[in-house]
Amino acid sequence: MANTTDSRPSSKVARLIEEYDLRGLGDELEVRWTGDGVERTSLRDLADYFNKQLLEQALIDAGMSALESDVDSTYRNLTEDNVSTGVRTDTRNRLEQNGIDVDDLESDFVSYQAIRSFLTEYRDAEYRKLSDQEKVEKDLQSIQRLMTRTLSVTEERIEKLRQTERIDAGAFEVLLDLQVLCQECGEQYSVAEFLDERGCQCQRE
Repeated sequence: MANTTDSRPSSKVARLIEEYDLRGLGDELEVRWTGDGVERTSLRDLADYFNKQLLEQALIDAGMSALESDVDSTYRNLTEDNVSTGVRTDTRNRLEQNGIDVDDLESDFVSYQAIRSFLTEYRDAEYRKLSDQEKVEKDLQSIQRLMTRTLSVTEERIEKLRQTERIDAGAFEVLLDLQVLCQECGEQYSVAEFLDERGCQCQRE
């Protein structure tokens, strides 16, 4: 995690985390970037996420609504090129009327390069690319979770239909058999077998 020595390089992101009192955001950015237990987030998306956190805090401090939809729409109106001049001006005026210095806020917004510098130089974080084996195993786990969820939802819906007498059913069991069919040779595999075997044997012959 974070390097706690005084020799760390200066970081705009670190300074803003302190100024806006966003405790824990540095750890969250690192986790999102490295994909440590979560789906990995790109540096560009992290920059947008960080900037929205600044905007959200500014809205809260000004006593304005900080619902996610409000933050997203306000951020879009301030930053996206395809927003009309009128919409951008209206958004800026609304913020300024509530005491927010929009110029200062926009100058605090960071680029993806600033996020990268914060993570790699300030926090000594490192993104480790998954090996082929790890990637296959991770995707198989995702598929298996989806299959489990599909079974659960199907059983629940059928049971509710049965209880409300919309269908005629006694005791039942839902079976889910997901197969991969190779259209080259006609061989059929379970998903787990197909991934464990790294695809179809016919492609290696």
